[in-house]
Amino acid sequence: MNSYPDISSQLEPEAAPVVYEQPLNERMRTFLRLEFLYIQATYHSESPSPWSSRAAVSSLLEILAITARGDSRGDVLKELERQVNVLKEYQSKTGVDPARLKSLMSNLVKLRNDLSSIGGNYMAPLRDSEFLSAVKHRSAIPGGTCDFDLPDYSYWLNRPAEIRAAEFNSWLSLIRPLCDGIAELLWLTRQNAKRKSELAIGGIFQLQFDRENPCQLVRITLPSDTDLFPEMSGNQHRCTIRFLNWLDATARPSHIELDVHFLLTCCA
Repeated sequence: MNSYPDISSQLEPEAAPVVYEQPLNERMRTFLRLEFLYIQATYHSESPSPWSSRAAVSSLLEILAITARGDSRGDVLKELERQVNVLKEYQSKTGVDPARLKSLMSNLVKLRNDLSSIGGNYMAPLRDSEFLSAVKHRSAIPGGTCDFDLPDYSYWLNRPAEIRAAEFNSWLSLIRPLCDGIAELLWLTRQNAKRKSELAIGGIFQLQFDRENPCQLVRITLPSDTDLFPEMSGNQHRCTIRFLNWLDATARPSHIELDVHFLLTCCA
């Protein structure tokens, strides 16, 4: 009988690699921002702390601000329809799992129908809320949502956690069809591209994209234990990636002139 301890059970799991994303058009920027804010809102809404409720409301108000600037619902509907048509083309191709394809198409159609059915004025209850409008107005002032500034907000934050959660979830349900559609579209965008190993000579890497099939999103994958991070800039036709070295929060990151290995994903 082996008397040595099983050290494999004592080892920490390998840290997941870090992924950096750069959107290359305005629609993708909007989708990524809404995804980020929705995840943040749902995360904080699950905590009973009043401070988490503050963070959740802040995220919700930022979602309202973004959706007020353009027709996010129309953009998502168009993209859902495009993805359904793309998947339809695979129905006649060999080597495709028909059950998996049917499931993907059914999910996209359901998301499209759910978003279409809520109508173009789906945000009105949130935008017309005097309570949320007051919080939004005071949020523009540093520290403007203190208890003495908004006593009604303070009252709401001090209500039982389950009541706050129920009310916040009712607000969140109004934007859920939009955010669920965005989440599915971003999942498809990320999944439909393949990663490949690349080398940034002297810490710089440049990309030229096919004009007939422009890239929407660039993803850079690095190991979690590296001191490097990418700085990206570009558009649908080209992108430049510079790798910077993180020192600490008091020093400005510096460009590294060594060759850097990384994983690149270009999502069309």
